[in-house]
Amino acid sequence: MAWIFTDKTRWQHFGWAIPVGVVFTILCVLGLASGMEFKDVKYGNNLDWKDWTCTMLGGMVGQIVQLLIVYWIWR
Repeated sequence: MAWIFTDKTRWQHFGWAIPVGVVFTILCVLGLASGMEFKDVKYGNNLDWKDWTCTMLGGMVGQIVQLLIVYWIWR
């Protein structure tokens, strides 16, 4: 798994997706990740699945934190 985080921008994808996953849902993170990659393709860059994967992993971490907060509130 560490091979994905070889570039600094991938850590940024991961880190910025966590608060989106906490506040919203994983579906919002899916749209965010896909939209960022769509923008990259439109500006002439290649589709980077590693960036997309890092964004989704950050969103999953954020979603887990959100679920823990909801569990803590309901408990």
